[in-house]
Amino acid sequence: MEMYKANDNRYADMAYRRCGRSGLLLPAISLGLWHNFGSVDVFSNFIQIAHAAFDNGITHFDLANNYGPVYGSAEENFGRILKKGLGLYRDELVISTKAGYDMWPGPYGNWGSRKYLMASLDQSLKRMGLEYVDIFYSHRPDPQTPIDETMGALADIVRQGKALYIGISNYNAEQTEKALAVLGEHRVPCLIHQARYSMLDRWTEPDLLPLLKQEGVGMIAFSPLAQGMLTNKYLNGIPENSRAAKSTGHLQREQVTEEKISRIRQLNKLAKQRGQTLAEMALAWLLKDERVTSVLVGASSVAQLTDNLKALQNNVFSTEELQAIESILQ
Repeated sequence: MEMYKANDNRYADMAYRRCGRSGLLLPAISLGLWHNFGSVDVFSNFIQIAHAAFDNGITHFDLANNYGPVYGSAEENFGRILKKGLGLYRDELVISTKAGYDMWPGPYGNWGSRKYLMASLDQSLKRMGLEYVDIFYSHRPDPQTPIDETMGALADIVRQGKALYIGISNYNAEQTEKALAVLGEHRVPCLIHQARYSMLDRWTEPDLLPLLKQEGVGMIAFSPLAQGMLTNKYLNGIPENSRAAKSTGHLQREQVTEEKISRIRQLNKLAKQRGQTLAEMALAWLLKDERVTSVLVGASSVAQLTDNLKALQNNVFSTEELQAIESILQ
């Protein structure tokens, strides 16, 4: 079997940012395996994407128990990628996974109980062939389970050595504050918060980002391109092969309104003036904020991943550019 050999220059062009007040550095751009790494996808394609990511300094690979489709298949496929050579570099990788959404039938395969979180992580480790993950997340708050139980399970997972750090995802500011308080009682800090954040989705700005900065928690943004809307894909409406054209996707046709397309065109014009694609500018706009540790990108090809990495070449904005962006987004 041909084994993967890493490019020795892989760290040269990547920026690494400290995650909150921890000792951990994360790449400014991380690779998310939410899409394109499931059982319905082509292994030869996504192994190339994973290798290209690592060769370009992306050390952080983000998964969840039910990424696929089918559920669990992204973790299984990532385990195959590790076995085919990437695992030789395990100590150079940050691997994260999550539990909180639907995973298996019955009352114990969803939400935030101790039973579910612990069983799910054991399954994830088995699928990936790992002894531990670097970050394990509670993927969403559970309104029916006491926050003490959910956070207590995360703290025990760290003590058991099954995760080096823990994080939370999709918690609002009030929920985050409560979670951090419980973790503080356990003396296990929350490393990172993963939240949906983009030019078109700024719910984190009023309360959550200031709280994370105050408490020394890192922040990683998912859907930074708003499910593809912040690319050149929707400049002329909804193309047939896009996510919005599929009834089963996370981006629905009715979300791509004429008003949004108008804003996207204006942003695209500004990006061209900066010498960037719209996607590059959208990623750079997030990375201009020091509170954002990393942005999670997905990729369906090596070329798409390479294009996203170009955002690192220019994430400085003039006052005039920032004002222009605000006026477009308001």
